[in-house]
Amino acid sequence: MAEILAVEGLVTLLGGEKRFLRAERPPVRAVDGVSLELREGEVLGVVGESGCGKSTLGRTILGIQRETAGTVRLDGRVVSGVDPRTARQMRRDVQYVHQDAAAALDPWWSIGRTLDEALVINGVGPGEERARRIDRVLRDVGLDPTTKRRYPHELSGGQLRRVTLARVLVLAPRIVLLDEPTSGLDLSVQATVLRLLRELRAELGLTYMFISHDLSVVRLMCDRVAIMYLGRIVETAETAKLFESPVHPYTTMLLAAAPRLATGQGLHAAAIHGEPPSATAVPSGCAFRTRCPHAIDACAVTVPTLDLIADGRRVACHRWPELAPLERV
Repeated sequence: MAEILAVEGLVTLLGGEKRFLRAERPPVRAVDGVSLELREGEVLGVVGESGCGKSTLGRTILGIQRETAGTVRLDGRVVSGVDPRTARQMRRDVQYVHQDAAAALDPWWSIGRTLDEALVINGVGPGEERARRIDRVLRDVGLDPTTKRRYPHELSGGQLRRVTLARVLVLAPRIVLLDEPTSGLDLSVQATVLRLLRELRAELGLTYMFISHDLSVVRLMCDRVAIMYLGRIVETAETAKLFESPVHPYTTMLLAAAPRLATGQGLHAAAIHGEPPSATAVPSGCAFRTRCPHAIDACAVTVPTLDLIADGRRVACHRWPELAPLERV
């Protein structure tokens, strides 16, 4: 598959300020040197604990959040290094689905007006064409066109998810950034939404970046997975390989911590211990070293690079050769 989106050394700093007669408040390195690629037609999962920077990464790629350093390329063309408004214009092929569907919609606007606004902002017209496009996309997401007359408070959680998808799809994107698309939904509605995402991907030729903390959903939906910890990517691999043989200690413990429904399988003994460090005081060297049972002196000194290893995966760990029977490429 051809590469459609590439991120190189992306850094996003949030907050930070100089204060009179008080200690300076350092910025949070929400995204800290992330490099990854997205191939046309695939689903790339981005996984990690809450606060690891997954959502900020998605917003930075879209252009809502301005990058501090690094490069974003779309079809080989650099689209980073500009102000947020220009960035969004240059990245119209990339759209973002907010994790809180209800908060993403204006409660005082009908669904039709919300969808129409997206088209007006992007210069789509005349009104008859916009109406036809809205009707078509509502049918695509499994909603009746009469939904246009309804308001967010009249819809269920699953219907709201469909509306947020419709608001994105009405702009005909190529890449959709899905931020926790099944959070807050019961299992039956989750299954319906995931089935819809699969169908839309096949019918419309979409490429997804799937941001989630739900490992079971990621395993079902994604072709590849990137594991993120405190703003950094620590491992990327094809989904099947990552779940069968994780290499980075954080990946291993994250998968072990996932609850299992099978009899006798609860939380594994190798589950992650302790809380992540404060994002304003990330440990030197490897950010995971304070929770890692395999940490050595070098882990406190040098940030490990994301190395390409034999089976196509990348791992950022000083000790990965000892943890997995694989060779560096």
